[in-house]
Amino acid sequence: MSDSVFTVVDLGGTTLRIARYDTATREVGDVRRVPTAGLAGHPGTSAAGLQSKVVEQLCSLAADAVRRHGSTALGVAFAGPVTADGRVLAAPTVWSGGGEPVPLRLLLEERLGVPVVVVNDLTAAVWRYVEGPDQQPFCLITVSSGIGCKVYRAGEVLLDADGHGGELGHWTCDPSPDAPLCDCGGRGHLGGIASGRGTLAAARRAAHADPDGYARSALAQAAPDPEGLDNPAFAAAVRGGDPFATTVLRGGLAHLASAVTAVFTSIGVRRYVLMGGFALALGPHCVRLLGEELERLGCFGLDAAEIRRMVVLGAPDDDHGLVGAGRLLAARGAARTAVTAA
Repeated sequence: MSDSVFTVVDLGGTTLRIARYDTATREVGDVRRVPTAGLAGHPGTSAAGLQSKVVEQLCSLAADAVRRHGSTALGVAFAGPVTADGRVLAAPTVWSGGGEPVPLRLLLEERLGVPVVVVNDLTAAVWRYVEGPDQQPFCLITVSSGIGCKVYRAGEVLLDADGHGGELGHWTCDPSPDAPLCDCGGRGHLGGIASGRGTLAAARRAAHADPDGYARSALAQAAPDPEGLDNPAFAAAVRGGDPFATTVLRGGLAHLASAVTAVFTSIGVRRYVLMGGFALALGPHCVRLLGEELERLGCFGLDAAEIRRMVVLGAPDDDHGLVGAGRLLAARGAARTAVTAA
């Protein structure tokens, strides 16, 4: 298609980011950030009230940006499950666990008068790593406060019409009754164990179980009281080779490696791209340690060298949803809408 300009949005529970996407450069510019008018900023407001605030905020900002950019289409990466026709089914971090499904694509198209695509934020992020029609299958995994994934294969992100798929963070990897809690309320989910939040909780538990070991670690220098430990200090300790922190991290990565092995053995995906604040803060150490756990478990049919090449780090920024939404629009054609894109 000829060069075009799109407006793209990444709407999360804390921050709404909006930008200009240029199909000629395949990059974003004019990136603006505002607090999302949702749960974080309006505690105590009903789900319906939050939905109204967020939708109005998005429509208003998008309308201004479309005019400012001279856009021919809008792409929205949304933090929640989205159906193939652009309905948001839920948004726990945006408007809590309640509320009815929101026909966001239709609402935006009526307001803006341009084609709109609305997809899950991680679905959008996948498209940042799609280089063309011959792109080989891969799995994008985000490791931040939670864990999620999406698989790209044969020109599509693998989802059903209701947006199901890619919820690796809610796989129950620890069935014990006292397993760590997940944000969804369940226990023993991968996201509650191997995410940044889960790893930090594991580090605190390990510190209380082995106070002498903690006292000798770099973690204690950053936070003498383990309850004061944070993820930047933990990641710095791992990058510095601290044995105590590295052992804690391996415990969570063993579960993540098991999940990756299950994806590989079930559908044969050989490339795994890691993104998310916690994974990127750990950097190459996360890739190396996860690769070692994968090698320890074994991936049926692959030798050690092949296993070590499976995992790579994503781009070191937070523009995945914005760039991905723009590239998705470009790949599908601005005249086509979310019916074929989610």
